[in-house]
Amino acid sequence: MISPLASVHPDAKVAGNVRIDAFAVVEHDTVLGDGTWIMSGSHVLAGSRLGKNCRIHQGAVVGGMPQDLKFSGEYSEVYLGDGCIIRECATINRGTKAYGKTTLGKECLVMAYAHVAHDCIIGDHVILVNNVALAGHVEIGDWSILGGLSAVHQFVKIGSHVMVGGGSLVRKDIPPFITVAREPLTFEGVNAVGLRRRGFSNTRIEEIHHAYRLLYQSGLNTTQAVSEIEREVTASPERTELLKFVLASDRGIVRKQ
Repeated sequence: MISPLASVHPDAKVAGNVRIDAFAVVEHDTVLGDGTWIMSGSHVLAGSRLGKNCRIHQGAVVGGMPQDLKFSGEYSEVYLGDGCIIRECATINRGTKAYGKTTLGKECLVMAYAHVAHDCIIGDHVILVNNVALAGHVEIGDWSILGGLSAVHQFVKIGSHVMVGGGSLVRKDIPPFITVAREPLTFEGVNAVGLRRRGFSNTRIEEIHHAYRLLYQSGLNTTQAVSEIEREVTASPERTELLKFVLASDRGIVRKQ
């Protein structure tokens, strides 16, 4: 399953049933999980740890050095969970001494020419559409989707089940369960379609709607809205996640125009 025209370092840890095509490069200090496929012309560089059944398409680079002037050659890593797909010419940089690693959860899809910078923390089932650019230290929750050509400022946090419209400039944190779009980026509503697809009941979705009406449409400031959400919205994991995110936001959350 390993082409004689591939460059695979003898110290690479390659599990069973791995396919490595001609002209692919797998450096030392790498781990390839069972069933992974490294396609022609792609690079898996030192410090990369790939889970099972990953797909690294032509021209993609996993584990490149951080594009950070503070990086001084320290040891760092990049982790890809099981089932991740990295499409053509996408780049995923390893971490710096700030965090030590860049991580993607299971079954993420990073489409062509997208970039994931150093020290990013990305959850499970996240989709980065073509040409998405993540700066360093960005965090993205499970099941979120970033539309093509979107750019995310460093240290921004994006909650779970978020839909970001294509071409967006993301400068503020985005709370979970919502859709954002336009310029400047604004709250567009609850991501009800995505939530239904993932099995959320109508009751749970309506409770999320209620919380966001209080946060964005009540005329209250953020502190007041948080208090009202705690008082009016039924306790649930979704309410807890929303409140925890808003209270922990350092950059401030996106607003409704």
